[in-house]
Amino acid sequence: MSLRDFLATPATRTSKPGLQAVPETGDSADMPVADAAPPAVPLAAFHGHSAAYLALRSRIHAKLLERFDLAAIDTLSKQSLQQEIASMTERLLAEDTTAVNEQERKQLIRDIQHEMLGFGPLEQLMADPAVSDILVNRYDQIYVERQGRLELTPVVFTDEKHLLRIIDKIVSRIGRRIDESSPMVDARLPDGSRVNAVIPPVALDGPMMSIRRFARTPLRMDNLIQDLKSLTPGMAMVLEALAKAKVNMIISGGTGAGKTTLLNILSGYIPAAERVVTIEDAAELQLQQPHVVRLETRPPNIEGRGEITQRALVRNALRMRPDRIIIGEVRGAEAVDMLQAMNTGHEGSLTTIHANSPRDSLARLENMVGMAGLNLPHQAARQQIAAAITVIVQVLRLTDGKRKITSIQEITGMEGEVVTMQEIFAYTQTGVGPGGEVQGYFHATGVRPKFADRLKGFGIALPDNVFAPERHYQ
Repeated sequence: MSLRDFLATPATRTSKPGLQAVPETGDSADMPVADAAPPAVPLAAFHGHSAAYLALRSRIHAKLLERFDLAAIDTLSKQSLQQEIASMTERLLAEDTTAVNEQERKQLIRDIQHEMLGFGPLEQLMADPAVSDILVNRYDQIYVERQGRLELTPVVFTDEKHLLRIIDKIVSRIGRRIDESSPMVDARLPDGSRVNAVIPPVALDGPMMSIRRFARTPLRMDNLIQDLKSLTPGMAMVLEALAKAKVNMIISGGTGAGKTTLLNILSGYIPAAERVVTIEDAAELQLQQPHVVRLETRPPNIEGRGEITQRALVRNALRMRPDRIIIGEVRGAEAVDMLQAMNTGHEGSLTTIHANSPRDSLARLENMVGMAGLNLPHQAARQQIAAAITVIVQVLRLTDGKRKITSIQEITGMEGEVVTMQEIFAYTQTGVGPGGEVQGYFHATGVRPKFADRLKGFGIALPDNVFAPERHYQ
């Protein structure tokens, strides 16, 4: 989508190329003369989000669009556009009867630039590296998550139409739509952040939007160990070895637990010589390998046609000569094709799943296999799962907002109709501190996993004490 389309509105109609200068007087054809000039309205101490400020911002923005020509937009750099928008906003403010001070004027110019070239009021939140989630409950109620804690912000949209316009900007850039016939949509921002939007009639209180942000610099395993205390060096060593030894793994956890982050980190251990095919609903993986092929699902069009599901992409990926297949999240009938791929030579494949425990993730996988309509007996489905998957990594978002890898379990086979598992590493919570921080420790269970022999076969030697049952309090 071009920048011209991104900015286009029904009000943008001009005849001359470039940005036209705003006339010094209000007697041109583009700007009719007002019958009488209203008295000046001071905006002292309006804090940037009062009704007076929002009205002024909306008014200046509307006038700016009347004088904005899109004919040469695609030929101008973003910096040039910002300068032109700032200059034009200055002229419009000089004409307006509202009195503003220097600080208010700078804020208004910045907000107009964000409105024209970015995502409006959300731009200042997107610029904050500490914000991991932006949650728009209503046009006038926006929360953010910082370091695992939710905070209400003073940032607001002008009204519901303003919020709808920003949502439409986001989803239309990747060729998706949102309207009454399709009131829910998943999309992504240019930086890879995940966006979910819901509008009426599904959303009862007006349009809402959730943005899951990703770090500009992708996290590394060292960050999880030293900064976030999400696991121990021994656990990290084992996970790295599993990725290098082409062991099939599933990362299980709840919403916001850090599944995709861990998947990105583990994918960093895949050798550069391997061909990796990724399959996602909304592309958000940030793989660093040189040989990566990215596939993304497509929703049906307005006529209900043209849908491309994850299952279709998994089937197609098998014809693309992949060394590994990475599925952003398995959630439906594609589980059958994923298991078959893991069982037919595509070792080292990775995916995530929503589940509260490793055992729950197996139950969910079994249910997904049933969604494929193959009428497999329960035991046959479980045998497929036990043969395909070797390790399940459970991640959890604790009550204090911290993320921990709470369990690493190995699938060892079948006993009757039950898939057998053994826990290799675990996190045990011992209490809650006076400030609400969760207290606990990591520990190995003392079990030597079966995959240790596979690691040796790949020339990966782990220290003898890595599986020793020592406690690591964090």
